Amino acid sequence: MKYWMLIWLVLATCASAAPRDQGTPGQFDFYVLSLSWSPTFCLTHPDNEQCSGKGYGFVLHGLWPQYARGGWPASCAPQSQLSREALDKGATLFPTRALLKHEWAKHGTCSGLEPLAYLDKTDAALGAVVIPEQLQPFNTPPTLQARDIETLFRESNPRMGNHGLAVICKGKVLSEVRVCLTKDLAFAGCPRSVKSQCHGGDIRIPAQR
Repeated sequence: MKYWMLIWLVLATCASAAPRDQGTPGQFDFYVLSLSWSPTFCLTHPDNEQCSGKGYGFVLHGLWPQYARGGWPASCAPQSQLSREALDKGATLFPTRALLKHEWAKHGTCSGLEPLAYLDKTDAALGAVVIPEQLQPFNTPPTLQARDIETLFRESNPRMGNHGLAVICKGKVLSEVRVCLTKDLAFAGCPRSVKSQCHGGDIRIPAQR
């Protein structure tokens, strides 16, 4: 018993002494624009205000600062509070105010920008990416392969390279599309840390709600 208590104390001491690198605001290499397929989210969150029959397809999940070596800064300090103007701006971009507040606290604070400037950047990132016509609300096929979704995005965004986005699945259901962008919001090649996460074969695309 004493032996295991000693091990526990050593591990606890090491864990408490380990530095927690939250990152330095503005010090990152590129952005990921994450677009969530809302109907998939609503399958498991039917009571969320995002899922109240608004007919969303792709919605903004977030604009995330990333490191080229892999990983990302998160919850950087100091954290500026969202002003009323920023909250109003964010309400035009995010499907819910709760998601806006979460994304600002976790990712926006690491951008090196003040809240309103970060939201303007997010707005510009959304404007830089064209959603394919075949993936617009109420116009989607019930299934596609991940490589087909990648192709549709590249065809709709000619400046996007062959490795400019990643398709994310939950099991065999479409969850997100993540687009890699430079700090100036030009299309960029995604590093290995940002890659498609779907099984082979057809993936299901739930209908809009």
